[in-house]
Amino acid sequence: MSTMAEIASVFVLRDGAETPEVLLLRRVHPPRGAWSQVVGKIEPGETAWQAAVRELAEETGLRPDSLWSADCLEQFYLPARDRIVTGVVFVARVGPGAEPRLNAEHDAARWLSLPDAEARVAFPNQRRLLRDIRATFWDTTPHPDLRIDLP
Repeated sequence: MSTMAEIASVFVLRDGAETPEVLLLRRVHPPRGAWSQVVGKIEPGETAWQAAVRELAEETGLRPDSLWSADCLEQFYLPARDRIVTGVVFVARVGPGAEPRLNAEHDAARWLSLPDAEARVAFPNQRRLLRDIRATFWDTTPHPDLRIDLP
């Protein structure tokens, strides 16, 4: 089965000292300077979750301890191309000591509390996704069927 989504969007969570933390990366390409989750194109022959794991490794050097479907889609309009881009949203859990190694797509990374991340991101859709992730993956226990078995 193939998805109609073009991108995989990955919010990386780790246990912080007092509160959960989410990883945000500052983009060097448009939208330049915007803080974002890990995002990348789903390649031909690749599942959305495989793209999520690959993009996470490429952009941060991290491998998830667990990967989850966030049970929602990201979508945004690109006026220059007059098209809507859709993406499958994932949550990757990493260990408390995890630190990213950035590739050339980003010039900074920050671990932030979920409320601080919500205040830092540029777009309303990102804020909505962060609220949904907080409700599903931190305030409650996610349903086990959302977990993706990694090889």
